[in-house]
Amino acid sequence: MRLLLIVFFSFFFFQNTKSALAQDSLHISLRQADSLFLKNNLLLLAERFRIDASQAQVLQASLYDNPNVTLEVSSFNSETRRVLDVGRQGEKIISVQQLLYTAGKRNKRIALASEAARLTELELLDLLRGLRFDLRSRFYSIYFQQLTLNRFNQQIATLETTVSAYEKQYERNNISLRELLRLKALLFQLNNDRTEIVFQLADDQRALRTLLSVDQPIQPRVRDATLPRYHLPTQPDDTLQQMALRNRPDLKASESLIRQAELNYNLQKSLAVPDLRVGGTYDQAGSYIQNYVGLSVSADIPVFNRNQGAIRAARSQINYQSQLQRQKAIQVGNEVVTSLQKVREVERRVQSIERSFTDQFDELNRGVIISFQKGNLTLIEFVDLIEAYNDSVRQLNRLKADRISAYEELNYLVGEELFR
Repeated sequence: MRLLLIVFFSFFFFQNTKSALAQDSLHISLRQADSLFLKNNLLLLAERFRIDASQAQVLQASLYDNPNVTLEVSSFNSETRRVLDVGRQGEKIISVQQLLYTAGKRNKRIALASEAARLTELELLDLLRGLRFDLRSRFYSIYFQQLTLNRFNQQIATLETTVSAYEKQYERNNISLRELLRLKALLFQLNNDRTEIVFQLADDQRALRTLLSVDQPIQPRVRDATLPRYHLPTQPDDTLQQMALRNRPDLKASESLIRQAELNYNLQKSLAVPDLRVGGTYDQAGSYIQNYVGLSVSADIPVFNRNQGAIRAARSQINYQSQLQRQKAIQVGNEVVTSLQKVREVERRVQSIERSFTDQFDELNRGVIISFQKGNLTLIEFVDLIEAYNDSVRQLNRLKADRISAYEELNYLVGEELFR
């Protein structure tokens, strides 16, 4: 009776703990995860501040220089013996100067700052593209790993019961130690495989929780009806390559760098043209007449420094960025081709598996356990079938996760949602 009470309360505690863990988990669909990601991800929020900062630089580039004012007064008037004599008999000079940019320098600085702000926006889009790919891959990886883990838990629970029964039979000298140890070795291997899955699941959970900025375990909700939307694209390969060249924000960013180099080259050429400083001066008593008012215009004479080095460097920067952009375009095209090869291969593998394969294997697994318990299977046959079943379950779920990851990678590389 005492033993029954202990078992009952242990079972009750386990069920309550399991229920509490389930309640603490965050059960979300992929669409909900996307929304939560856009709302909470701190990297995206931080990148928006970079955009604000870059737009502020555009404002700064559009501002004119402040005028310069100079006031000069007499420190001591020896005739009147007065200090700081600024009255009618004293002396004061007031000068005002304003710097005027020539050769369109201000507009060129605005254009360069605007292009830099556009680059920041493209970098945000590229960050969003990469993080979303990581989010979806982790989401489905967790889903299929949890399916595998559930199967392993069931198998381990059944095998533990079988091992306990064999231990009793061994104590009665009905079976050999070799048979008992073989079963324990199988259980040990299953637990090791389960630990590997748990470790990988923990890593994916950590990454997904970080992406969503939550601290609850994620329980993906996936409807089987949503998975068929991933299918081989109907567009030809060259069309997908052109879409990638047109849509990829990282490629647009490399084009923006070329544009910035060209704008900087134009700016550096304009800096070779001297700016003008215009102003006016009022001199009370220090000029050839009383209360002198004059106008001034000054400029540097471009004899030695005509900004030759900066112009040459800016021209080389254009060539440098152009070569990088060509390399990036080739890389994008090759990435799309490689991704299509992966998609077709994983789809071929999935299609080669009969739809009834999983159900048949589950039915076989149940039959194997029952047949072994009845003594209709030898220990070697039982161990072989159990190992084959567990390996097939693990590989099948990994293949399903790899399939979705391959399609999401194609989305990522093309830069567009191909599968809705």
